[in-house]
Amino acid sequence: MGKSHRSSVHRVLGGGAVADAILWRKWTRSTAFLVVSTAFWFLFERAGYNLLSFMSNVLLLLIVILFCWAKSASILNRPLPPLPSLEISEETTVKAADEMQVWVNYVLSIAHDIAIGGNRRVFLKVATLLWVISYIGSFFNFLTLIYICVLLSLTLPVLYDKYQNPIDDKLSVAYDIARIQFEKVDSLILQKIPFHSKKEKKTE
Repeated sequence: MGKSHRSSVHRVLGGGAVADAILWRKWTRSTAFLVVSTAFWFLFERAGYNLLSFMSNVLLLLIVILFCWAKSASILNRPLPPLPSLEISEETTVKAADEMQVWVNYVLSIAHDIAIGGNRRVFLKVATLLWVISYIGSFFNFLTLIYICVLLSLTLPVLYDKYQNPIDDKLSVAYDIARIQFEKVDSLILQKIPFHSKKEKKTE
């Protein structure tokens, strides 16, 4: 039973190397990702290092190493730096564009429902979500927030994969309670907001 739950979570996460790293199936990759993320966060957040300066210095060091390697290789008849083909395939570009198109269309459909359709429930949900994001963002800066998301992505999926059944039961109860409370708040707010339908506007 547990095995099928784990495979389903793995499939939801894409079933590839990223899913393996998030679910800690490849300990070396997961540990390396955690260590690198922590190092970056400490370097830029605690040590006060500037991201632009860091990237410039890293690229400068890389270019100097590659230049010296290429020059010494031509003089000493050594092999050139083993650089991969630095090109993005057309298939990768099309896949990324298709994925972005899905998300953009989804966002535009929500905007259409709010601005044109006057969907009050969608408006309240989006407004609440944006307020929550703004409230959480007031406690952390952008880099710390990304680091927290990294930590959550390396812990929550693993816990859910291991304790899926009890978590689903708790989430179902919490969802029912939240839905009931939201409907109460929704009805109270809608009574105070003077929304007019298109028919009312036409008759006016």
